[in-house]
Amino acid sequence: MNTVPVHFFTNALPYDPRMQQAFSIAGALLVLLAYAANQRGKLGRADAAYNLLNLVGSGVLAWVALDGRQWGFLLLNGCWAVLSVPPLFKLASPR
Repeated sequence: MNTVPVHFFTNALPYDPRMQQAFSIAGALLVLLAYAANQRGKLGRADAAYNLLNLVGSGVLAWVALDGRQWGFLLLNGCWAVLSVPPLFKLASPR
């Protein structure tokens, strides 16, 4: 029976699974921090910090999902990361 290695897509070296959990928690905390700041009126959807937190957090979660071949979570977090980019370009462009 042929099996696909766990790190088939990322070509990563084997590492301690606790590191993957640490990255997952860090990514989730970044996304949750952006959400909480938005809910409390500290950051708006157009703020650079809000979109950077979402981009980095969801990007990390997408990488973890890809590494674990979790396609639903990869779709969710990959889209979340992609949707965080246009507002950053809008902020960076001259007015």
